Amino acid sequence: MRYNKTVMTKLINEHRELHDELKKIKSEMGLEKNLAIKALYHSVVADDGPYMKQYQVLDRLHGE
Repeated sequence: MRYNKTVMTKLINEHRELHDELKKIKSEMGLEKNLAIKALYHSVVADDGPYMKQYQVLDRLHGE
């Protein structure tokens, strides 16, 4: 599974807790938004993360 910024942004918009986590990553680590989104992907989606299934569904819908 590959990182896709558009799909990840949709996932963040659908889950308030991910939006809050993104803000936390940006402020604590001083990352710009794009890098913070990628960091969030690696922490909650990649390697059987808790949001992997939801990400896969959105990715399939995005590819159609």
